[in-house]
Amino acid sequence: MTDITVPEDLWDSDDEGVILMWTYADGALVETGKLLAELMVEKAQLEVTAPASGRLRILAPADTVVRKGTVIGRIETV
Repeated sequence: MTDITVPEDLWDSDDEGVILMWTYADGALVETGKLLAELMVEKAQLEVTAPASGRLRILAPADTVVRKGTVIGRIETV
């Protein structure tokens, strides 16, 4: 199992972000490097990509407020 975290270097400030959307549904099969989620921070739209291939488990749904380093989902090996 691999955690999907908000990257520490995704934006410069210590501000919080919000998950705008997930591009895959919970339980979907995803591939390494594919776009998984879009975040909004200070009116900037940022992307989170899959750190591994497998089955997506969403832990933080759209509209969740997040900080850098927050675990927002997991990828289960299939």
